[in-house]
Amino acid sequence: MPNAKIKNYLHLHFLVFIAGFTAILGELITIKAIPLVWYRMAMASILMFIYIKIAKVKIKITLKSFLRLSIAGIIIALHWITFFGAIDAANISIALAMFSTGAFFASLIEPIIYKRAIIWYEILFGIIVIIGVFIITQSEIKYLTGILLGISSAFFSSLFAVLNGKFLTKHTATVISFYEFISGVIFISIYILFFGEGVSLDFFNLNTADFGYLFILASICTAYAFIASVYVMKLISPYTVVLTYNLEPIYGIIMAIILFPEKEKMSASFYYGAIVIIATVILNGVLKNSRKLKRKHT
Repeated sequence: MPNAKIKNYLHLHFLVFIAGFTAILGELITIKAIPLVWYRMAMASILMFIYIKIAKVKIKITLKSFLRLSIAGIIIALHWITFFGAIDAANISIALAMFSTGAFFASLIEPIIYKRAIIWYEILFGIIVIIGVFIITQSEIKYLTGILLGISSAFFSSLFAVLNGKFLTKHTATVISFYEFISGVIFISIYILFFGEGVSLDFFNLNTADFGYLFILASICTAYAFIASVYVMKLISPYTVVLTYNLEPIYGIIMAIILFPEKEKMSASFYYGAIVIIATVILNGVLKNSRKLKRKHT
């Protein structure tokens, strides 16, 4: 394998490691999920704007496109809020295991958005994923709130990914993410003002550790990861990228067990259920790729 190809694959795995590390940061940051996501999206918006100015990216779009991207921005905000909420309510392992159910939701959402037929094995895999979730729920019923938040996070993530797939045909990833982050900040700000506790000085009173972790989350795990993943997709097949990203829960759970052994130690049934879910997701990716290859050769 040429050195350039090895370098690209290592870069891809580093991005997946970063994705898994996002959950670790969610555990380390002491503020609640809603302000956490507000800071993440606000900081990422500023960093993306700096990048846009330096790279001289054109960001002018129509009002119709802005409204569509705004809806996607609200969806990604809800995904992150429910994801970090799942960590708060349960732990990293539960949040990541439930996040893996996203492939099942994507198999239901894609046919609606792209107007294609439902593939039979996707329904079968969906049933197997539900069985995996059931196994986890039976053994970890005390984390039911975290499980439900994690599943909600997976749904919002899948909906966001399918919508973004359509947007990428019209706009660059930088433009898409910039407007999505801004609309997410506006959405959360409105929620905090009218339905939350309101904005006070305490909201902006971050301790040094939280600010440092939030900056890492916004810069490396959000702005850099988003731009870099699009760059990697140009050099490595989308199938390899998607399949490798399915390792995110594995990386994240392993890191969580090492860093937080007392909180992350789960029952054997949890790991059986997690293995069922993650293995099904990976098998789904393999079968989808084989179908695409068959279409190309027919």
